[in-house]
Amino acid sequence: MKANEILASLPKWANATSEEIVVSPAWSMPCRIGEKQCVMRLDALRPTDTLDLEIKLEDESFVLSLVDTNLFEDLHRLWASRAEVPAPILLALVEKECSPLLQLVENFSHRQLKVAGLVSADKVPVDRLCARICDGDEEVLAFSITAKPSIVRTLGRISFIDVEDSSVRDVSLPCVSEFAAFVLSAADRASLSVGDALLLPEFGTVAPRLIVDGRFVVNENGVFAFRDDGMMLVLDSDQRTITLGELLDFANSPSAPSVPTPSQLRLVSAGKPVAFGHLDNLSGQNALIVESLATV
Repeated sequence: MKANEILASLPKWANATSEEIVVSPAWSMPCRIGEKQCVMRLDALRPTDTLDLEIKLEDESFVLSLVDTNLFEDLHRLWASRAEVPAPILLALVEKECSPLLQLVENFSHRQLKVAGLVSADKVPVDRLCARICDGDEEVLAFSITAKPSIVRTLGRISFIDVEDSSVRDVSLPCVSEFAAFVLSAADRASLSVGDALLLPEFGTVAPRLIVDGRFVVNENGVFAFRDDGMMLVLDSDQRTITLGELLDFANSPSAPSVPTPSQLRLVSAGKPVAFGHLDNLSGQNALIVESLATV
């Protein structure tokens, strides 16, 4: 599984609305400003000193608020006195010099952009997306745009969640080690009793795997969706945790998970315990010795 497939399998992200996704601290969208490869983040402080434009994205109106930046040299030079510049000249300068930003908005909205005019400060909507464009750790420019549902839907996608962000990686998930799996007939299961020995020839010869959150399987080949195939599973009695970051690392660079030797084991079917016991050696064969049966 890929990182975004793993995220999409977790309830937090599978059920997340576009509005919840765009306010995540992990939101980060690759983009370009001119020839510079950057990322856009939606964690900028709400700007106050802005040049506010009415723009049309096809037939829908938005307010795009520009923040002073050295990137737009001519606009930067007259920023403090821009109120004295005639609107047609100011708009022509915006069209000419701010074209990389206008192109960016056009690109992420997937709609043609047209600058319709200037907007007074009292007409700027409160509900805005406040963005920073960054080149590494350096902020290239900042702006805000009306947070209309169409824009939020476009930007509120799981694919824009940075899986390297600590808010994603530090999440803990329950996991348990699986040491063996086998078929047990209905008759054998019904006759199972305390003291019985279930041979486990794969124990110690086949690498254990992890079952994470009941949703994922981790083995030396990577991360896969967990599927219950009706087999009896021999699991460690102790449940541990794994971070989502560790799970994503296994997906990115598959390796056999390090699993401690269990002191106690449990036999599970369809997610429900069947029996509990310990590992023993019978005539050179590893076996699960049943100590108790699960109550129905």
